[in-house]
Amino acid sequence: MHLPLRLLILALALSILLYAAPEADAKDRSNVLFIVCDDLNDYIETLGGHPQARTPNIRRLIESGVSFTQAHCNIPICNPSRASFLTGLYPHTSGCYGFDHWDGYEVLKNSRTLMAHFRHHGYHALGTGKVMHNRGRDQWSEFGYLSDYGPFANDGQKKDVAHPDIPSPFRDDFGAVDGSFGPLRNLEGTHFTWRTGNWAGKRELKYQSETDRDPTGDELNAAWAVKKLGELAVSGKPFLMGLGFIRPHTPLIVPRKYFDLFPLESIKLPEIRLGDIEDTFKHTLAPGSDDRSDDRGHKMYSSLIKSFKGDRELALRKFIQAYLASVASVDDLVGEVLKVVESSSLKDNTIIVFTSDHGWGMGEKDYLYKNSLWQESTRVPLVIRAPGVGKAGGACPLPVSLVDLYPTLLDLCGLSADTRLNPKGRPLDGYSLKPLLMDPQEGAWDGPEAALTALYKWADYYDPAGQSYSQRYRDWRYVRYANGKEELYHTAEDPHEWHNLASKSEQAGRLQRYRKDLLGIIPSRPLSEEQKATRWKNHYFKKNPSADTNRDGKLSWPELNAHRVKKDPAGDQKKPK
Repeated sequence: MHLPLRLLILALALSILLYAAPEADAKDRSNVLFIVCDDLNDYIETLGGHPQARTPNIRRLIESGVSFTQAHCNIPICNPSRASFLTGLYPHTSGCYGFDHWDGYEVLKNSRTLMAHFRHHGYHALGTGKVMHNRGRDQWSEFGYLSDYGPFANDGQKKDVAHPDIPSPFRDDFGAVDGSFGPLRNLEGTHFTWRTGNWAGKRELKYQSETDRDPTGDELNAAWAVKKLGELAVSGKPFLMGLGFIRPHTPLIVPRKYFDLFPLESIKLPEIRLGDIEDTFKHTLAPGSDDRSDDRGHKMYSSLIKSFKGDRELALRKFIQAYLASVASVDDLVGEVLKVVESSSLKDNTIIVFTSDHGWGMGEKDYLYKNSLWQESTRVPLVIRAPGVGKAGGACPLPVSLVDLYPTLLDLCGLSADTRLNPKGRPLDGYSLKPLLMDPQEGAWDGPEAALTALYKWADYYDPAGQSYSQRYRDWRYVRYANGKEELYHTAEDPHEWHNLASKSEQAGRLQRYRKDLLGIIPSRPLSEEQKATRWKNHYFKKNPSADTNRDGKLSWPELNAHRVKKDPAGDQKKPK
C-alpha cells in the first residue's frame, strides 16, 4: 500500500473516532428530563403557597428529590427568564430584559443554550411545548409541538375572546389571554366555539363532554413525552428532554373536573394586609406618574374586582379556583410522565428537574400578575431528583436562582462548563447546586449570598445600570428601583413582605450594605447619551433593515430619520434624531 493512501486511511479512522467520542462518553452519563411550567408560583403541596393545592405527583417528586424552598427567577416574565436559565446568563450579562428575539443578542447568539451544549456532547436533545419563549427549534435534535396557549373561546367572527362566563370589564380589558378563566364546557347553543393552537395558527377544539373531547395542548405535550421516553428507555440513547407546560399561564381554562376539586365557596384567600401597597414603589416607575392604575398588575386586580360588583373576596375566589384547577391539571400530566420514568430502565439514570419561569401574585399588594420584585412573582418551585447524588426528601432553605440550573446539570452529567461558541459569548453566571443536593442543609455551596432578580419594563434598549432589581437573602429582601426608590423586608419575621423597613434609621447600615452588594454586581456606569442613541439606532436597524437605502450594511442617522418620516408622516416620533 502506498504511504499516502495508508496515511489517508489512518486519518479517516482517527476522524471517525474523534467524531464518535462525545456520543460514546455520553452513554455513561445520566439522562435529563427538564419540566418547566409557565407562571407557576408556590401553589403546590409542601411549599405552603396555598393550603388547598392538590399536587400529589409533584409532591411525590419532591419526596424523592431535593426541593429548594427559596428558589427565585432572574426576571419575572416569560421571554427573558427562559433566555436566562437556558443560557445560564443573567439579563445584565446578556442585555436581554424584554421580548425581542433572544438570539438577536450578541452574547446569547455566541453562547450555547443548554440543549445545544448537550447535543454538542453527544446527547439526543428533544423538546416539546413552551421551553424557550420563542424561536429556538433549531437548538434541538427533534421537537414536538409548538407552544399552545389554548383553549380560547372564539366569538364566531374569527376573533378569540375571553371565556363566555367572565363578566366585564375584566373580559374586555384583558381579552382572550389574561382576561380569561373558567372550565371547558359544551358551547352548543351559543355563538362561541373553542379553538386552540399558537400565534402561527389555531384549530377548532372539540368539546362535547369530559369524555368526548379533543386533548388540550398540555395533554398533547405530555403524551408526546411519554411516547418518546418509552422509546428512549428501549434504545438506551442518552438524552436531554425539555417538556414545557403552559398552565397555569392564562387563559386559566382546563377541564371541569379540575374545577370540581375546588368548590368555590370553600376557596381560602391568601393572607392580604389591606393598605400593604402604601409603602411600595413599583408604580412610581411609570414615566411622570405616581398613579398605580398605570401598572398592569394593579389594573388587573382593580378590573377583576369591578367585574364582580366590588366583591373582592368573590373575585379572588373565582380567579384562585381557576389557578388551582390549572395547577392540578398539570400535576396529573406530570404524574403520567413520572410513571414512564419510574417503571422503566430510566429510573436510576435520569435526572429530573421541575420548575417554573416565574411566579404570580394573587392580590397581595393589590396586584394580580407576574413581573414584580416581590416574593409572589420571584419565587418558583424548584425540585431536582438526581439518583445516587441527591438526598431524597431534602429541603434546602438557601436562596438560589434559575441561573444555577445550567451549571448544575453540567456538573451532574460531567460535561464541560465552557458553553461559549467563541470569545463573544460569556461564561456561565450561575453555580452548581450539586453540593446542596448532597447536603441540602449544610452543603458547602460556592454561590452568592442572595438570589438576584431584575424587572422587565418595556424599552427599545436596556442599560443594565438603569434597571430595577431585588436581592433575596436568606432572611431579607432588598429592592432597588430604577428611580432609586428602595424597599427592605425582614422576611424571617415578615414572610409576606408587609412592612417596608427602608426608611427606618436602625436599618441604615444594612440598607447601605445591600445597596453596595447590588451595585457591585451590575455594571456601574450608565450609558452616555451618545451610547444610548447608538444602541437605539442599532436596534432600529435590526427591526428595519430596509432603512439602509444605500445598501452598505450600515445605518446612518440621515437614513434612519428619512425612514422614520416615511413610516410616520404625522411626526409622532419618540426618539431623538
